[in-house]
Amino acid sequence: MTDTLLLREIIRKSGYKLNYIANCLGLSPYGFSRKLNNQSEFTISEVDRLCELLHIDSLELRFAIFFASKVDAKSTA
Repeated sequence: MTDTLLLREIIRKSGYKLNYIANCLGLSPYGFSRKLNNQSEFTISEVDRLCELLHIDSLELRFAIFFASKVDAKSTA
């Protein structure tokens, strides 16, 4: 599962808008929102592109974001 809160914080700090990121990933804003909120899963290529776009270089951070075992209930709302 994706740690939505952590990913949203990184996106906020990047200054990018969600629609821009969705477009960079080749997703609709709705499709990106579904993935961000754990209603569907990111593909490996989407994770790679997102990490490149957001400058997520640390494997530990990448793992914490995209392979979270527990996610705050608020992040899936």
